[in-house]
Amino acid sequence: MSQDTSSNETKAGFVAVVGRPNAGKSTLLNWLVGEKLAMVSKKAQATRKRMNIIVMHDDAQIIFVDTPGIHEKERLLNKFMLQEVFKAIGDCDLILFLAPAKDSLEHYRKFLEINSKNRPHIVVLSKIDEVSSEDLLKKIDEYKEYQQSFLSLVPVSVNKDIGKKELLDEIVKYLPNSPWLYDPDLLTTTNIREIYKELIRESIFENLSDEIPYETDVIIEKIEEFPNLERISATIVTEKKSQKMIIVGKGGSTIKRIGRDARMKIENFCGKKVYIELFVSVKSGWSKTKKSLGEIGYHFE
Repeated sequence: MSQDTSSNETKAGFVAVVGRPNAGKSTLLNWLVGEKLAMVSKKAQATRKRMNIIVMHDDAQIIFVDTPGIHEKERLLNKFMLQEVFKAIGDCDLILFLAPAKDSLEHYRKFLEINSKNRPHIVVLSKIDEVSSEDLLKKIDEYKEYQQSFLSLVPVSVNKDIGKKELLDEIVKYLPNSPWLYDPDLLTTTNIREIYKELIRESIFENLSDEIPYETDVIIEKIEEFPNLERISATIVTEKKSQKMIIVGKGGSTIKRIGRDARMKIENFCGKKVYIELFVSVKSGWSKTKKSLGEIGYHFE
């Protein structure tokens, strides 16, 4: 692809997407990029690590950074997740603060406190289809109290496909002039192992009761790539033997269901047939020490 990407002609920059847990950050990003890349779950704190998702818009390359939800928890894994948020905020050119229209402004006020370096940000008022026009106007009025803090406020609805172009246009206004930083055909800088891991984790969240997914993670042991087939071997790591029994299910029914769902998600992503083999391993206290977290890919700095 022949493109003039001189800094006079193009823009590029990193945009951190932040908000409370389960605000819909990953759903928003999948909508903006037009592909299923970021993990989506109705359960809070599903996203654990940053993921870069690239959107080309006009002559600009927007590198969105998906982040875990802003929350306060003492568990070590939660501290790692909050570290990921701070890194994204510290390294970005612009922040999107995702604010569901039904939310109080309490979450926004907390964000202003942690944005200590006053990184420029846009408020994205999401899920506007879930409130009346009158309530939407009231919510916009509430944010006017803070209009000196944010660059702009953009209402959107993923479900109704409202506001995508307006949001992307607004983001581009504030990006630095720069050559594109990545191949314009690239959708993410995240490696394939991490994407497959997240798609399997999403299947775990969807098929297990509320408490179990937070005690589990996934290690991709092996990927074999063929022209029309991906063979994946992965281990689900959990804390307790009782949790392993729940994950496996009677006669292996639950892990088969998880595997089937994960296979469908990965096939939709890679466009090939997928053979997936899942194992379950008990690793007591895996989420409670920096060493064991590092072994699974969560590295503290």
